[in-house]
Amino acid sequence: MQINLTGHHVDITDALRDYVQEKFERLERHFDQVIDIHVVLTVEKNHNKAEANLQVSGNQIHADAIHDDMYAAIDGLIDKTDRQLIKHKEKMKDHHRAEGAQRNRQQIA
Repeated sequence: MQINLTGHHVDITDALRDYVQEKFERLERHFDQVIDIHVVLTVEKNHNKAEANLQVSGNQIHADAIHDDMYAAIDGLIDKTDRQLIKHKEKMKDHHRAEGAQRNRQQIA
């Protein structure tokens, strides 16, 4: 997993970079097939915005969050991407596999 971090009208400090990397590593618990992450941190007037584009196997996921505090915006972004990754993982899973095997056993008997 490669994380690209850029900032618009904000300086990316080491603490901010470490915070983003630490939070995105949490996503690997749910889905380990994340290929590339591009995070953009923006300050517009009184709002801090965090956006992320994730390239996962077979799909791209986009999420953003706006808050008064940059760290809170990053937390909101992580929560949104986490939900989207879980949803993507469920879509990738074959839910009908066990049903077919069970039906085949019934037909054979």
